[in-house]
Amino acid sequence: MKALYSIFLLFLVGCATSREPYREVKVEAPFRMEPIREFIYPERDFPITDYGAVAGGVTDNTQALASAIASCSEAGGGRVVVPEGVWLTGAVHLQSNVNLHLKAGAVLRFVDRPEAYLPAVPTSWEGMECYNYSPLVYAYDCQNVAITGKGKLEPQMDLWRTWFARPAAHMEALKQLYTMASTDVPVERRQMAVGENHLRPHLIQFNRCSHVLLDGFEINGSPFWTIHLYLCDGAIVRGLKVYAHGHNNDGIDLEMTRNVLVEECTFDQGDDAVVIKSGRNRDAWRLDTPSENIVVRRCTIVNGHTLLGIGSEMSGGVRNVYMHDCQLTNDVYRLFFLKTNHRRGGFMENITLENVKCRKALRMMEIDTEVLYQWKDLVPTYETRITRIGNIQMRQVECDTTQAIYELKGDARLPIRGVKLEDVHAKVVTDFVKAASHVEALNEKNVTYGELITDN
Repeated sequence: MKALYSIFLLFLVGCATSREPYREVKVEAPFRMEPIREFIYPERDFPITDYGAVAGGVTDNTQALASAIASCSEAGGGRVVVPEGVWLTGAVHLQSNVNLHLKAGAVLRFVDRPEAYLPAVPTSWEGMECYNYSPLVYAYDCQNVAITGKGKLEPQMDLWRTWFARPAAHMEALKQLYTMASTDVPVERRQMAVGENHLRPHLIQFNRCSHVLLDGFEINGSPFWTIHLYLCDGAIVRGLKVYAHGHNNDGIDLEMTRNVLVEECTFDQGDDAVVIKSGRNRDAWRLDTPSENIVVRRCTIVNGHTLLGIGSEMSGGVRNVYMHDCQLTNDVYRLFFLKTNHRRGGFMENITLENVKCRKALRMMEIDTEVLYQWKDLVPTYETRITRIGNIQMRQVECDTTQAIYELKGDARLPIRGVKLEDVHAKVVTDFVKAASHVEALNEKNVTYGELITDN
């Protein structure tokens, strides 16, 4: 009997220790999507003041933050707490099971000295892997990693603003990186944080992480892309207020990342608001990881070039994206923009934008298969691969004023197949209503406009 009781106790202990500390967040989508698991952090706090941090915006607290993060992770996880006040720091590198918690009134102010973000770390630049300046908040190969709370991330921007320009040295660095990526030079040899290359770091990059949580905090400014989830699996981005109006200041870039919910965020951007990417050319073909199973809902976009952008770095493929019930309070260039070119390959499929209203847009929907920007003449085409595009839908979308409801520019070598617009309405169209080339199975239902006003 005693032996049986011991076995029973061992069984109970085994059940208790095998329980994973996650809660499931169910997400509705027009495709199969498993619940996203949100890690429940241990109830242990590690205030940065216990590790020597000093508020006031003068003392460099980089080492105090690093020590608190290391202690938290070594203890099995919990919260690294940043109290109310202004805390100056350099790069913050998170570790597994660590929740960087910003109390209300807390401001992490990041210095704009490039040397504070060295040594260089494995990262990427516009879809090409390299070693570059550390993102200001960075996590690499971590699981259960978070930034939460009602505080703020605020980089000093004086130096980074001088890097927004693209002088000859910067363009030459981009050319070198593109050439290395196109000729399979090992990533560790692509050292870009040198000389006057001036490849700006991301504000937040979680690289090859799982079970990511970004919840509740504010952002004011960014050197480059603001939030970048790269090769991540499982993420919740909730209730953020993001403001960044510098060059390349996308709001959130999900790249080669899957199983993501973005909800109830506000984006006020100098570039695209929500962007789904999947790497560039040979690097993405090597990594072979699509961005997929992504839902964006109930977000507000104050400013942005694009509400929902797909690409142009999308060589690994993008599928199963659903953005719905979002609103724009200002103007955008394009409401729904899918962009690629003949160097990318990959695919875009099963992507839906639904139940959105906006005031003014140049295009409500645009698909462009030859977007090259500065790369058109900067570097040659090493290999041609055409992007497969299909099952793209826009439903229940209204716009007060637009130049055109849609413009679809497919590639004759592999036409776009399957575009559906339903219950799409513009009050005023100022250029042309619609245009499509190299598109098969284009389906419209209740696509209307109130008034056409042109100069012709």
